[in-house]
Amino acid sequence: QVQLVESGGGLVQAGGSLRLSCAASERTFSYYNMGWFRQNPGKERAFVTRINQNGISTSYAESVKGRFTISRDNDKNTVYLQMNNLKPEDTAVYYCAASTAWDTLPYRYNYWGQGTQVTVSA
Repeated sequence: QVQLVESGGGLVQAGGSLRLSCAASERTFSYYNMGWFRQNPGKERAFVTRINQNGISTSYAESVKGRFTISRDNDKNTVYLQMNNLKPEDTAVYYCAASTAWDTLPYRYNYWGQGTQVTVSA
């Protein structure tokens, strides 16, 4: 059982930056592909970005490409999401998740954090 804890959310003005962190409880963290998703009330959870076990491969949703960067530190059991040039439409609860599969679909992820709120004001 992998426990994930996100941090770093908050309120920021449009054009600003935030860095989210997701700390994992297990040393087996490096066995998992990691993803970030976001969700607004009444909407489905949406893929944002993912990174493979060794951090070499990444992919991004078109809406965040060029603005967001995912990275991981397997020594610290932590994955990061650097968000730059934030827009009001980036407002959502952001979740990190762990998967043994290389996928963008939420149901393919085995473990989830509790989420952290990101609010971008215009």
